[in-house]
Amino acid sequence: MCWSAQADAVAGGLVAGVGVACLVRARRAGRPERLPLAALPVVLGTHQLIEALVWLGTDGGLPDGLAGAARTAWAVVALPLLPVLVPAAVWCATSGPRRRVLAALTVLGAVVAVPLAVAVGSHPVTATVRGHTLRYALGIPYPALLMAGYLLVTVGSLLVSGDRLLRRLGLLIGAGAVACALLWGLAFVSTWCALAALASLLLLHWAGHRPVGAPAPAAGRAR
Repeated sequence: MCWSAQADAVAGGLVAGVGVACLVRARRAGRPERLPLAALPVVLGTHQLIEALVWLGTDGGLPDGLAGAARTAWAVVALPLLPVLVPAAVWCATSGPRRRVLAALTVLGAVVAVPLAVAVGSHPVTATVRGHTLRYALGIPYPALLMAGYLLVTVGSLLVSGDRLLRRLGLLIGAGAVACALLWGLAFVSTWCALAALASLLLLHWAGHRPVGAPAPAAGRAR
């Protein structure tokens, strides 16, 4: 997880590798609508690899320019990208009337992402070691309100998807958010993103899972 550069590098490589397997399973199952969400472990695994570079930067192991670029890249994924990517990906993978709720959550995610993107683009991102975690800071406006919206769209989209496996993932990530806020406070974003990366391994089973009653994919599509 986020305890050191080495731990982030190992976890990131593992999660990203599983993400590639998720994409392969979704493709072989003939379910292209699942590809955006199946790619989430790749994004989160890469995110952990970026944080390994951030750790090296705090130890003076990277040039200042590269360390600053790593911090900014980490913030781009963690803050403006995820609240749009997650509900949009769940929307793609869902059918029926729930898509209306998910479309609304995707729009809300975009609304949340705008001030987060502005903050990332207009303030230098700093990372400070706190014990075995990293605390990031970049001057986010109304942090409590934006984080509430952030969690609503990321966790909420999984919970309302109607898919049993995705609801389980949403419950796990939601419980992890509470635990990270209570245990690590100022390092909440970093620790929660690390937990979400590991939890996303559940998507490996989901990517190729066929819901009860769903028709089997045609032989030509499953290749």
